[in-house]
Amino acid sequence: MALSKKQKFLAFTLTLLTFVMGTSEFVIVGLLTEVAADLNVTVASAGTLVSGFAIAYAIGTPLLTGWVSRFPKYPLMLTLIIVFILGNIISALTSSFGVLLAARIVTAAASGVLTALAMTVASDTMPAARRSSVIALIFAGFTISNVLGVPLGTFIGQLGSWHLTFWTTALLGVIAFIISLFILPKTAAGEKSSIVKQLVLFKNPKILVGFFIPTFSIAGTYTIYTYVTPIIEDELGIASSSVGLVLLAYGLFSIGSNLLAGKIAGRNGIGDLRYAFIIQAIIIGSLYVTMDITIAGLVSIMLMAVMIYVMNATIQIYLMDQAAAYSTAARDFASSLTPVSVNIGITLGSALGGLVVAYGNLPKPCNCRRCMCPYRLPIIVYQLSNGELIQI
Repeated sequence: MALSKKQKFLAFTLTLLTFVMGTSEFVIVGLLTEVAADLNVTVASAGTLVSGFAIAYAIGTPLLTGWVSRFPKYPLMLTLIIVFILGNIISALTSSFGVLLAARIVTAAASGVLTALAMTVASDTMPAARRSSVIALIFAGFTISNVLGVPLGTFIGQLGSWHLTFWTTALLGVIAFIISLFILPKTAAGEKSSIVKQLVLFKNPKILVGFFIPTFSIAGTYTIYTYVTPIIEDELGIASSSVGLVLLAYGLFSIGSNLLAGKIAGRNGIGDLRYAFIIQAIIIGSLYVTMDITIAGLVSIMLMAVMIYVMNATIQIYLMDQAAAYSTAARDFASSLTPVSVNIGITLGSALGGLVVAYGNLPKPCNCRRCMCPYRLPIIVYQLSNGELIQI
């Protein structure tokens, strides 16, 4: 069934929202050095602008969504967009690190709830046959923000100042607000329910399993992706000047992952995911072998990008449907769980990758005996001589 013109505009608006929110969330990564220097803090301290956003998003999203789901969605979403805009304006105006961090936390909370509500609105307004593809498209807004929004925002920040980047994201928020004012459905009502009643969803084993599927899937990819730059440079032998092109290609392939996610969700959904995860595991495992050959390694990395988000739309629909069977008032809460699960998976995968780098080494060692390459700890080699271990 084809989407009507009104439904197409709504799908575009909801995707625009996730694009704008994703740009605001991730763009700070490329500006940490500038922010640290301007606000007279260390780069490590500036890094809390990233981790603080992620923690606020992960903890605040389900709790706030459960609390505000009682309100009508149209004025609620517009209010949250205004909060998002104000958070970015404050970020653009401030010269205080504490105020900037607080503004980022508020922005994270608004973004998380907006994402959950966008998923519910899409589920309620789109034809059943197109629901999965539209939800996958909304998820793709975050991916597109990484491919286009973040590099553009970083360029603006380096050309002018990081303050200008936040003015830009605030302007994007204003554009999204104006479009949403006319496109978002005005009839979507809230559902009265307590947070405690919605948290009871976690007693349902199907909800728990559905929640942790994206966590472990994303963690598997991010164990490698977190350190993809040193892999590209040191293992595949690609020049540093070309790393940006490789990452751009990775981002483009990951957009395709969202489109594939819509196809899977529209077919057998959960049933087909088992095969997708087997394929994903084979691709990730293949890197152990293919990193010896530049082209083969690049193919593995791009295929890894194709598989990274294949579960998103299926799990999103699955969690909302499971919650609806329990209580219609719990659907907004359930719709917030997939992004939270993904963020937990990113954190877990990054930590596991860090442990591998700290206590092991990347699979293909350098020719030098005492490797001091970036991102790798020194490797001390011992050999047996006359019955004694000696360092060489």
